[in-house]
Amino acid sequence: MILAGDCIEQMRTLEADSVDAIVTDPPYGLEFMGKEWDGFGTPLGFQTWTEQWAREALRVLKPGGHLLAFGGTRMYHRLAAGIEDAGFEIRDTLMWLYGSGFPKSLDVSKAIDKAAGYQGKVITKGKSWNRPESKDGNAARMNASPGEYDIRELSQAAKKWQGWGTALKPAVEPIVLARKPLIGTVADNVLTHGTGALNIGASRIGDQVITSLLTNNGNKFGDMTTSKVRENHLGRWPANILLDEAAAALLDEQSGVLTSGARSAKQYAVTFTPNEKFSDKYELPALDKSSGGASRFFYVAKASRSERNKGLERNIHPTVKPVDLMRYLIRLVTPKGGTVLDPFLGSGTTAVAAIEEGVAWIGCEREPEYLQIIEARVAAAQPGMGLTLEEGR
Repeated sequence: MILAGDCIEQMRTLEADSVDAIVTDPPYGLEFMGKEWDGFGTPLGFQTWTEQWAREALRVLKPGGHLLAFGGTRMYHRLAAGIEDAGFEIRDTLMWLYGSGFPKSLDVSKAIDKAAGYQGKVITKGKSWNRPESKDGNAARMNASPGEYDIRELSQAAKKWQGWGTALKPAVEPIVLARKPLIGTVADNVLTHGTGALNIGASRIGDQVITSLLTNNGNKFGDMTTSKVRENHLGRWPANILLDEAAAALLDEQSGVLTSGARSAKQYAVTFTPNEKFSDKYELPALDKSSGGASRFFYVAKASRSERNKGLERNIHPTVKPVDLMRYLIRLVTPKGGTVLDPFLGSGTTAVAAIEEGVAWIGCEREPEYLQIIEARVAAAQPGMGLTLEEGR
């Protein structure tokens, strides 16, 4: 369901404690591409606005519900502070690493000559790709066009600063992982509200968990009970680093092929001291042999060049996230049969990801130009299912 309008106003129409999780990509407060929706005047203004929408997000989340929100590296501290000030507990910071993107850096030497009005003689021609401003590397490549520019001789003053710039290549976007305070213990909260924990099993890297069995062997020492654990984890524990395909390829190029040896199941003795000795055995599970680059330890978001335009002639939204990435994040924090909310639906990627994950979704979007994009992408994701668009509820 889409709620058309400002997310703060639209979230006020939702019942308290009614959604299971929030996964969103809000404005970063960087005045990106001169967009009005990404300008907040000052860093404190951005933090204050973040706290305002996060307070409504906190209200509609069930106790123990998680929030995942992307941020920009320059303003992430304000995002996290605003979310914390709204009443959330900051649980972790995830890092999405990507290989695409290019630096928006000022060439200091050229800036010196430009300010002085100096134009040296043309030495040669340089070739470039005239790419529109975009955080999405795929969009930039699709809309790029070849061009040339003059390479001129620098003045003596400028030569001293040749090679100096003002920015690094963007390669990471932080994601705040926050949780609405629990009511009671985690166990109490999960049983009562169905929220409060992360779905580690379904979010493992590589193959999924085959079985996990804990059996009590009946031996006791005081209040201590030892247990034999039999488990076969074929997937790796999810980390707080996420990669895209380009970043994974770069990492694997550096690490080369690594091999993890197979391990047979073994039993080890456990001794408890200091005053009395108590011995028992626990079983270390077998592990299969595996090989690959270092990226196999992390989740790889497979971004498709065509997915942003699926159902559309052209998706004009400048900050489209990969569907697989949003699916992974939804899976991590949303219980089966639950509802995920995105207060900043943008081009609808969270909705598409929720549909593919089989969970219900609610999205807010204020900008009219993006509503048609959302409708088209959702229609393509669930043919023949129709879409509920509610405005000014």
